[in-house]
Amino acid sequence: MLERLTKCPLCKSGLFLNSQEIKDYAVSQESFIICNCTNCGLKFTNPRPTEETINPYYDFPEYFSHDDKAKNLTQFAYQQVRKYTVSQKVKHLNQLTPLKGKYLDYGCGTGELLTKAYENGWKVTGIEPNEKARNLANTKLNKRVYQSINDLPKGSYDVITLYHVLEHIHSLRKTVKLLVKHLKSDGYIIIAVPNPESYDAIKYGTSWAGWDVPRHLYHFNQQALESFGEIFDLQLVKKMPMNFDSYYVSLLSEGYTNPQQSIIQKYWKAILAGRKSNKEAAKNTGNHSSNLFVFKKK
Repeated sequence: MLERLTKCPLCKSGLFLNSQEIKDYAVSQESFIICNCTNCGLKFTNPRPTEETINPYYDFPEYFSHDDKAKNLTQFAYQQVRKYTVSQKVKHLNQLTPLKGKYLDYGCGTGELLTKAYENGWKVTGIEPNEKARNLANTKLNKRVYQSINDLPKGSYDVITLYHVLEHIHSLRKTVKLLVKHLKSDGYIIIAVPNPESYDAIKYGTSWAGWDVPRHLYHFNQQALESFGEIFDLQLVKKMPMNFDSYYVSLLSEGYTNPQQSIIQKYWKAILAGRKSNKEAAKNTGNHSSNLFVFKKK
């Protein structure tokens, strides 16, 4: 069942236009419309599956964040990169809050980041809706991972992160308001999302894997993320690139664009596209394949 939105899910404006039609290459092969809000800049999938009917769209073996074991070369590469990026993320947490403290990872998957943060002295909590991933995370973290934000115990956090999660949340405004309530007065909220205005997004067009409809309900450019901060009374502290994302997204996009090419061709083209995307973003617009925004309460 699909639901049709009559207002922008971020700013609530009724002024939006149909922008383009994107195919779900990963699961259903269905096509979905992307709308563009003329007020805040958010692009969003509309109509979209309801929260109750979207689960089958996540049912495919390449959805790596819900699994711990590599089943092919691409998944092996993904997991090796994830080990490195997890270390970098914890390093960034330690720089933001040297005293460490309480940390909530929303959409924590199988718990790699939380485990590393715990080993570094953080008091960790996670939220993960997917049962399989949540069970794996809780095995590592001794029942510190909950199904939804409504299950969280009372308390506030020094840092809350949503790495490639915000774009999946149906009740966007309600959830973010609850997260901000759980944030300490001097706490940080870190958000990373794919960027539909990056070089790789433009290069691959409707075959860009970062669209990932209908699982990605929202598609945030830099303007939309800045609007996000204003709407929820958050101050933007800094922006950072997620440089590995351009290679991974380009690899998936190559598979969608030309599934008949050899694996060597696919990897080589993805490396070239990912590298160029990072270079273009660094020297020009800051439009990286994925942007990371750090906010704090005003």
